[in-house]
Amino acid sequence: MLSTLLITLSSVYVWVDTKLVRGVDLGGLADRPLPGRGTNYLIVGSDSREGLSLQARKDLHTGSAEGRRTDSMILLHTGAQGATMVSLPRDSWVNLAPYIEPETGKQHRAAPDKLNAAFSIGGSELLVQTVERNTGLHIDHYAEIGFRGFVDLVDDVGGVRLCLDGDIRDEKSGANLRKGCHDRDGAQALAFVRQRHQEPQGDLGRTKNQQRFLAALADKVSRTDVLLNPFRIYPVTRDALETLVVDKDMELWDLVVLLRAMSSVSAGAGARINVPVSAVGIRTPKGSAIRWNWDKAQKLFTRLRNDQPPGHGSPG
Repeated sequence: MLSTLLITLSSVYVWVDTKLVRGVDLGGLADRPLPGRGTNYLIVGSDSREGLSLQARKDLHTGSAEGRRTDSMILLHTGAQGATMVSLPRDSWVNLAPYIEPETGKQHRAAPDKLNAAFSIGGSELLVQTVERNTGLHIDHYAEIGFRGFVDLVDDVGGVRLCLDGDIRDEKSGANLRKGCHDRDGAQALAFVRQRHQEPQGDLGRTKNQQRFLAALADKVSRTDVLLNPFRIYPVTRDALETLVVDKDMELWDLVVLLRAMSSVSAGAGARINVPVSAVGIRTPKGSAIRWNWDKAQKLFTRLRNDQPPGHGSPG
């Protein structure tokens, strides 16, 4: 029985490694910061509707927009001091990295814009370049998952337990969640991480929810009863791979390290923080945005680059 289990698990892991969509070439990016100590992952939740039926889009309140935009961006640093998750609000007012329009060849200089505009304009590569430009951190690996993979993954592991201080009802995200501790299914989890209208801090509150949820999900996936059960690990990995995009140098072991790091944060062995912010709702030519506290932010990024504890920062 043990031999059969090991052979089955080995087969699943080999299959997963061959099925990873390595669609982001970080090695081809220009003007990158030098690597620091430890490893930096950029984790992105995109609103890609690929694979969702019209009925599923209606049930999940995702809308019908085509293409990919990013609803969440989390910088995960792992190293000798443990793991640190830093949320980068999508409306952060930053300097976009220079880019060239592939259709016209027109060159664009670095210019201020919202962080999620980088993803909309130039996809994963421009987003990574913009994050590196504003943080000074070298991004070692990239992982992105869309709506469908998100929902299916949560359902495959039997839901994720979340404790809420009060009821949450939000028409736009479809959230209708009771207070208290309950196992949330995929649709409920998606609504929870997308809703922000009931959060006193708006998008900043949503980023904290996203961190809390992802850490709990990683903890659930990392449990022995999932990883060592071929009848559970296969559907989990199959559905996650449906909309998972990683960088070309990402190995299966790197994903395991990523999951373990987020799981350790859920267990209290790491830190969950927001990038330090000085102002919310500032007026810009691109609408309302969030301004970082650049002095505190750069101190935070310097500490991460040197693989030091994040310090006080903004608690998650």
